[in-house]
Amino acid sequence: MKITAIIVAAGRGTRMGADKNKVFLSLGSRTVLEYTLSTVAACTAIDDIVLVTRECDIEKCRRIIKYIKKPVRILKGGNTRQRSVLCGLTAAKDSDIVVIHDGARALVSEEIINTTIENAKKYGAAAAGVPCKDSLKSADSDSFITATLDRASTYLIQTPQTFRCRDILHAHIEAERDGFSATDDCALYEKYIGRVKITPGSYDNIKLTTPDDMIIAKNILKNSGVLGILNIRRQFNNSIKILFQDRLVKRDIMKKSRGTKV
Repeated sequence: MKITAIIVAAGRGTRMGADKNKVFLSLGSRTVLEYTLSTVAACTAIDDIVLVTRECDIEKCRRIIKYIKKPVRILKGGNTRQRSVLCGLTAAKDSDIVVIHDGARALVSEEIINTTIENAKKYGAAAAGVPCKDSLKSADSDSFITATLDRASTYLIQTPQTFRCRDILHAHIEAERDGFSATDDCALYEKYIGRVKITPGSYDNIKLTTPDDMIIAKNILKNSGVLGILNIRRQFNNSIKILFQDRLVKRDIMKKSRGTKV
């Protein structure tokens, strides 16, 4: 079974307020992209990596991948994230499983990646996610609350998002044909293929989008130490697993209570 990681790194850094692609910003001694690539490459289950970026950033990426001990192909991306992913999927079409990950999620762990791979093998599709902590509201165009969402059944979905390659490629091709756009790959899979299994992510697996995110990421690295960061992640992941188990127990209780006749 061939497993390919597709790293999407074709952003412009607009929301970051940077004058370059945010994946080339520094997180201490290494760039964001270096952190991401090194973790993905360390996963023994992954055979190769497809790195999708802007044409103007290809040379920078070439310099970085010299230090990655796994085959890496660099591709020019599209004008949207969705089209960039499609470029990567087309290049990886002979793979059995694809792991789609944002280049700007530098603090992902090997455990999270491996868990999505195992679940994708079992269910066809899996995505890392964490339970929502805050109260969630929907609002109208005038910013008045229209409804309160059930926090017990809501998650913040992250990457990696991992799929059987043929299925997610089909979903992307169909979406391109229909002119359907989505904010992540799960949404395309849900629309054209089926259900996606949520697997435990991590609250420190943030997408580095704004200057505040960079501060948070640097503090995580500083407080944990580069060598100690895996221990911090394990603690986060154990907490998340407990939350998952707690929710499953509560749902089972609710289902039983609804099915009981008084």
